[in-house]
Amino acid sequence: MESFVAGATAGAVSTTVTYPLDLLRTRFAAQGRQKVYPSLWSGVRAIATNEGPAGFFRGLSAGIIQIVPHMGLFFSVYETLRPYSSTLTLPFGSGDAVAGVAASVFAKTAVFPLDLVRKRLQVQGPTRRQYVVGGLAYRGVGGSMRAIVRREGWRGLYRGLTVSLVKAAPASAVTMWTYERALAFLINLDRAKEQELEARAP
Repeated sequence: MESFVAGATAGAVSTTVTYPLDLLRTRFAAQGRQKVYPSLWSGVRAIATNEGPAGFFRGLSAGIIQIVPHMGLFFSVYETLRPYSSTLTLPFGSGDAVAGVAASVFAKTAVFPLDLVRKRLQVQGPTRRQYVVGGLAYRGVGGSMRAIVRREGWRGLYRGLTVSLVKAAPASAVTMWTYERALAFLINLDRAKEQELEARAP
């Protein structure tokens, strides 16, 4: 439970703080041959002028609803699997990476419909018809999910899942492997300093 709460809280805070950049990334990725925004700065100015500050946070509710269970599930599954994966005989002590991949696949699949809705909501606004997604209007998390199911069927909620997993799984493997190595290094460094201080003590 502690891993779930800590992961969920960290995910919610980081998502909110970096959301404007995530929105810009999604809009740039959804542009067709005719660019909606020629540059990053032009995108920032256009959104600020035409949509106001709230424009930078379109779909944030879906992002929060998605990231809280995602991060919570990820760390819960990771901490559950790590004691078992660490006993495996793998090159470079990559049991941590295996646990990271499994946790990422499970968490990403569980919340993917919300991630899809977040991206659909991010391209709403006065320029929505200029994106390759077709300019369809979506309103709210629940309304967007119903619209996707109505137009694309239940499978539409998982459109793009495979590509997302191909990206997320190795990224999580590298992240958790590096995290465990860095944590172990810092712990050993701290112990060495404590032992040195104890040796100097009269």
